[in-house]
Amino acid sequence: MKVTEFLHASLLVSDLPAARFFYEAVLKLTPSPKRPEMAFDGVWYEIGSQQIHLIALPNPDPVVGRPEHGGRDRHIALGVDDLDQAKNALDQAGIFYTMSRSGRPALFCRDPDGNAVELVG
Repeated sequence: MKVTEFLHASLLVSDLPAARFFYEAVLKLTPSPKRPEMAFDGVWYEIGSQQIHLIALPNPDPVVGRPEHGGRDRHIALGVDDLDQAKNALDQAGIFYTMSRSGRPALFCRDPDGNAVELVG
């Protein structure tokens, strides 16, 4: 067997409307109409040939007590075309973020359920 590609990442979210605000209004992702309905609530986002799947279920992970810097926690990384615009969107939404400690043009923030997201410019 040989792994040939990365297809999607699933994230648990306990409050789907709050998560959708973060992913749609702040990160500007658009829900995908291509994915089938599931037996549970959620939403899919197409990003190139990969997807993010938000699954609306009680989140078993703690929201508090996680590392302040998302780079020291499990996370997904998304490429952005303008990191300054990403910072402005996060600032306007009141979402805390930290800059990459490696010196790369990247930042880390968290969605309402504490899932860490890296934005790389």
